[in-house]
Amino acid sequence: MKAYCCYKEKCVEKLNGIFAFAVYEEPSGRLFLCRDRVGVKPLFYHQYSGGIVFGSEIKAILESKLIRPCVTEEGLYELFFLGPARTPGCGIFKGISELLPGEYAIYENGRLSKSRYFTLTARPHEEDERQTIEKVRYLLTDAVERQLVSDVPMCFFLSGGLDSSIICQTAANFRKRDKQPRIDTYSIDYADNKRFFKPGRFQPNSDSDYIGLMTQSTGSRHHEVVIDNGELFDALYPSVAARDLPGYVDIDSSLLLFCKEIRKNFTVALSGECADELFGGYPWYHDHGILFEDCFPWSRSQDIRRSVLKKGILPRGEEYVRQRYLDTISTVDHLSTDSKTDRRMREMFALNYYWFMQCLLERKDRCSMWSGLEVRVPFCDMRLVDCAYNMPWELKAYGGREKGIIRKAFEDILPREIVYRKKSPYPKTHNPEYMRLCRDRIAEILADGSRRINSLIDKDGIMRIADDPDSIKDPWYGQLMRAPQILAYLIEVDRWLERYDVQIEI
Repeated sequence: MKAYCCYKEKCVEKLNGIFAFAVYEEPSGRLFLCRDRVGVKPLFYHQYSGGIVFGSEIKAILESKLIRPCVTEEGLYELFFLGPARTPGCGIFKGISELLPGEYAIYENGRLSKSRYFTLTARPHEEDERQTIEKVRYLLTDAVERQLVSDVPMCFFLSGGLDSSIICQTAANFRKRDKQPRIDTYSIDYADNKRFFKPGRFQPNSDSDYIGLMTQSTGSRHHEVVIDNGELFDALYPSVAARDLPGYVDIDSSLLLFCKEIRKNFTVALSGECADELFGGYPWYHDHGILFEDCFPWSRSQDIRRSVLKKGILPRGEEYVRQRYLDTISTVDHLSTDSKTDRRMREMFALNYYWFMQCLLERKDRCSMWSGLEVRVPFCDMRLVDCAYNMPWELKAYGGREKGIIRKAFEDILPREIVYRKKSPYPKTHNPEYMRLCRDRIAEILADGSRRINSLIDKDGIMRIADDPDSIKDPWYGQLMRAPQILAYLIEVDRWLERYDVQIEI
């Protein structure tokens, strides 16, 4: 507030953190709205003839009764051809928008004007190899230590992967140096997962093998939360309510349950999200066959999406996705000296920053705040973002590894097995019971002619997925959405249409 009083809208250029806030100047009737650079915190709004209504959740805007829950053809393209991602600024519901990351708005005299105060900007990388390693080490360490400030109980997410391990070890070292109590760490697993886990290209090993190494290294009090598959399935509906939209299905519902359990003892947590997007952790950064493919790398084909829709429904889906992709890469800032690879890496960075990362940040914020747990993400420090965007690929992929520069920068404080572990994504259930529950529920929905979703989806196409899960060669979205998750996503779309009484306008 003091910064705003001194600098007005320029204050946001001086802030480093996660925030969405509004300032209303009563004498002038001027409203200032602002969202943080990375988009960790949400800010939705609806402008109408008499003014503007805004909030951190869509449900707050709907509660105003100033807008009727409705989805148009554009919103359906978002749901069925881009979801669980969505176009930056799009609120899916007709008439609801969202401020972009790094954007502020001023509402005055019945007019809304928006400005971008932060975008990804290309600059020459001035540091040599040693200096780059030292800079990454300093920036991330400083980001973690800044976020350890809290006057309420704090804990840490620990998966046994590189990113969360760095945060936990840095925090543990800080606490030990300052003679503070040891840290508390939390991990998640699913009932009978060890029994059903099968290594694959995107998930080569189980997290549980590595968590023990880190609890020993940090000296943490560790807590494991094991989720039952029935409980996981039942939480699909609350996760829709948390997001106000269909989302990342069991990846959402598991986090919802995880955060609910953590909130019994802690109010704030630190998590390792966003390192993969910023420092090249995903397979599509390293597979040149995918890297230079002119499309979203996490959803390269719309065939599986098209197969679940009735014939003739949403005919421009593929064209819609293509345009969203082109819109994003057309704005990417680059240097004339960039190599072909570095130029494409900037495009890939922007695609991940404005799309894939936003989906994960939305998940993290909604599913944690649903239980009143604040989750901080040190990798989203704006200085790290700027550093990563302008780092040449050969340094970022140091040693030819995903997130190689991060591995090198912190190799001396972590167990060797953690430093050189191959990336593994957020854990999901491998229990066939979850697939059975999804199949049974989607069959019930398809059999009910009154469900709104049945005017859009094709029964035969969906049942082919349910009856032959292994037929899914390309995931619906990213590394984790295979047959059970596709069914779960359609279950969430159905729930969303019914719970919010959404009218379909096409």
